[in-house]
Amino acid sequence: MSEKIINLENIHKDYGGKVVLDNLNLYVRDKEFVTLLGPSGCGKTTTLRIIGGFETPSAGVVYFDGKKVNDVPPNKRPVNTVFQRYALFNHLNVFDNVAFGLRIQKKYSEGEIADRVNRMLKLVSLPDYGDRMSTELSGGEQQRVAIARALVNHPRVLLLDEPLAALDLKLRKEMQRELKAIQQEVGITFVFVTHDQEEALTMSDTIVVMNKGKIQQIGTPTDIYNEPKNAFVANFIGESNIVDGIMHQDKLVSFCGRQFDCLDGGFAPDEPVDVVVRPEDFEVVAPEQGQLVGTVKSVLFMGVHYEIMVETEHFTWTVHSINYADVGDRVGLFLTPDDIHIMHKS
Repeated sequence: MSEKIINLENIHKDYGGKVVLDNLNLYVRDKEFVTLLGPSGCGKTTTLRIIGGFETPSAGVVYFDGKKVNDVPPNKRPVNTVFQRYALFNHLNVFDNVAFGLRIQKKYSEGEIADRVNRMLKLVSLPDYGDRMSTELSGGEQQRVAIARALVNHPRVLLLDEPLAALDLKLRKEMQRELKAIQQEVGITFVFVTHDQEEALTMSDTIVVMNKGKIQQIGTPTDIYNEPKNAFVANFIGESNIVDGIMHQDKLVSFCGRQFDCLDGGFAPDEPVDVVVRPEDFEVVAPEQGQLVGTVKSVLFMGVHYEIMVETEHFTWTVHSINYADVGDRVGLFLTPDDIHIMHKS
């Protein structure tokens, strides 16, 4: 397991009495791709700015490699930042934009600068773009230049504040793959901020889900999606059906008028719980084969599957299936124990 490079301990931040971060604790490992994910106003960008030194916490300690850096300015920290707006210098060409940070340090020869810049431009797939002006570039090309400029100083950590938000959907997906490939090639830590759940699931080693200044859950994309810790995470990461249930004993839960086997344990006998079922985990079967039986109320074609609303006696379920059903059909819904996820009540 990689060593911890960043450690945030008991971080509190408020602006004029409004709490933005509430006793946040988080560590980031060396060479890890960590994504801070959550809705607008949840505190993710403030967390990133505190790591970068652009904000000072109201309370708490920021450590890099075990050393306190609360009072260390951004330019003295081993980080660089790519913002949502790329902030390229319009009067400079691509080469000079990337070289800017090296030149102001005044410790590299022009030959060393040229070598570093050209390697970075090759890394971001712009090897022949050095003479172009930044104003001649597309949004995706400008983003690549901003990444090259941030990496040319060889930072230990690259901070990325929603850098793909301004791109169209197709280019955004391409850049997701490229960013992950760049991170793996350069072998440094990336801390990435987004409100896009699919983006986080696609790119991250670790996802930190935040809401209202607090961390809701930390885990791998698979863990976050398949084992949400609470209703907020379940609803924010993908679609979920959430119903009230009773956990009678380990691996036995009841909801919607019947009992189901599940894989969860560690609850008190007969504890009220939230039951989560992802729409894609249902199998649509004949009514006599279903554990739940209901009527199809609506059907939407979503491109790769149908979104089917099935009304049962106790709940209307959202179901994703590759098989079509007509409105008004009676259908059964079948679940395996692995399809049922149990959460403590919030």
